[in-house]
Amino acid sequence: MYIIKEKSIIISIDTKKCVTCASKACIAACRKYARGILAPDSQGVPSAAYLSGEEILRLGTECLACEYACRAWGRGAVKIDAPIEGLAGYLSKRARV
Repeated sequence: MYIIKEKSIIISIDTKKCVTCASKACIAACRKYARGILAPDSQGVPSAAYLSGEEILRLGTECLACEYACRAWGRGAVKIDAPIEGLAGYLSKRARV
């Protein structure tokens, strides 16, 4: 599992699925709709390891295109989580009222 942390999202990539993916749709979508932070590594697996953490924070657009493209044309290896700080507390208060 490869994890990329942007400003407010966390991108998880199941790299085992990527090895056999012919489309590499996530990389193409990242290049087309964002700033192209995903690039193939030496095994052809999507990675942003060539960038520092600071560069990822600066360049990441949080556009979600990689997850959509992977689900539609790839192998469903990309998952994006968008944690919302304070959501659990809000929901627990709302349920009590």
